[in-house]
Amino acid sequence: MPRILGVDIPQNKPAYVSLSYLYGVGRRNAVDVLRAIGVDPTIRASSLSDDDVARINVLLEAEYVVEGALRRSVQQDIGRLRDVRCYRGLRHRRSLPVRGQRTRTNARTRKGVKKTVAGKKGVKDLK
Repeated sequence: MPRILGVDIPQNKPAYVSLSYLYGVGRRNAVDVLRAIGVDPTIRASSLSDDDVARINVLLEAEYVVEGALRRSVQQDIGRLRDVRCYRGLRHRRSLPVRGQRTRTNARTRKGVKKTVAGKKGVKDLK
């Protein structure tokens, strides 16, 4: 099984699809990487030679920020936003949507399971 940057990629899929299993590598970047090293993007990942896998590793490490480095960079950016207490940082801190989405309805993915708040029971007027 080919390992690229320490990640096992699926063998039975086309090489460009398998490469997109890496964090930070989409289909477009995967096709660009494979063309840069001179490999047909549509061949199966199991058909990649050890030399091809090594060249892919070298190219990804040299020209792209992927996997652990990208995850670390994103977390540092979010941490910086929290530290300077900007609006986006506060939204991250409170686990609310960051990009202006409405929260009156929806936003369940970000807010979690609905927490029911006890409302007022109907009070009847005694007149």
